[in-house]
Amino acid sequence: MVRKLGSGVAGGTGKGKAGKGQAALEQTAIGQTVVRGNHDKVVTGLDDVESFNPIAGLAALWNRAQLTPENMDWLRALPQGPLTLPQLNGVQFVHGAPDDEDRYVVLIQDALPALLSSDVTVTFFGHTHIQGAFVLRNGFAETAHPGYSSIGLKETVDLEIETGVSYMINPGSVGQPRDGDWRAGFAVFDTDRRVITFCRVPYDVRTAQEKIFAASLPARLATRLAAGR
Repeated sequence: MVRKLGSGVAGGTGKGKAGKGQAALEQTAIGQTVVRGNHDKVVTGLDDVESFNPIAGLAALWNRAQLTPENMDWLRALPQGPLTLPQLNGVQFVHGAPDDEDRYVVLIQDALPALLSSDVTVTFFGHTHIQGAFVLRNGFAETAHPGYSSIGLKETVDLEIETGVSYMINPGSVGQPRDGDWRAGFAVFDTDRRVITFCRVPYDVRTAQEKIFAASLPARLATRLAAGR
């Protein structure tokens, strides 16, 4: 079984007028397993827009105005992590962290509580938009980021899941990477081979930026795309 993982609609920026609504419809149509994120909660009114910084708040309100009632119902019904699937033993999915869906896991010390206490081998998480992994092996924890050889080509890097080792894996962000790499980021998990493939794919940044400007959204949402920040 191969599963594609990634944050594709975080913030809803860079997707044009149909942006988040179209993404919601596409994910519904192909039956993906989805865990709700902080933008989903604010857009649908499950959380207050005041919890966001002004730029993120404006993007959330814009997204709210684009969505149909059906889109809103689908987003509002998304489950809170941790989420497990019966066909994937030892794997869970969260947005931020297993203990708090809104907590940022940026540094190894942020990941340690989950790595040390979790009863699963692999935790897939997002929220930070930073592709990579935190690994606990024989009592020692380390950070692992994919070592790509370019900054503009389509590339992949494999990470083999070892027996007896615990992982927190961030597949990256398709819509708004924040790890200094402008390319769309995601990961593919081959559960038979126990291999996670990190992927980066170039896309038309200029067109995405033009759509953001045309929607009168804050310029920062457009300019940050070119820097992957």
